[in-house]
Amino acid sequence: MSRYPLGQYESDSITSRTGKKLSEITLEEVKKGNVQADDIKISKEMLRRQGEVAAENDNPAMAGNFERAAELVDVPDDVILNMYNKLRPNRSTKKELVEMARELLEKYHAPHCAKLVLEAAETYERRGILL
Repeated sequence: MSRYPLGQYESDSITSRTGKKLSEITLEEVKKGNVQADDIKISKEMLRRQGEVAAENDNPAMAGNFERAAELVDVPDDVILNMYNKLRPNRSTKKELVEMARELLEKYHAPHCAKLVLEAAETYERRGILL
């Protein structure tokens, strides 16, 4: 079982997307130029650990959010921004949302995110907020 908050109790085991330990990301290291922008991006492993903490503390909704976030780590930023824009009401057709879900599943191996997009498409269709 992890001790929460992870950053306080497990900073030596927390790694960024580049593998740098949280304990190595200090203001001094930033000043020396030893910390780059990618060094402060969270890894999918750490997001999954946060999800485990949420699940252990009887918060399945938060655990699901962390799982989807972990899937999005490898999705390019422009794809994520486009996805958020298309998920706004009256911004997409059902076909566009289904195609986005397919891309998330097949290209980025993000089944939980794809499921969320498909659920949104169905809900938007019922509510009449598709293009």
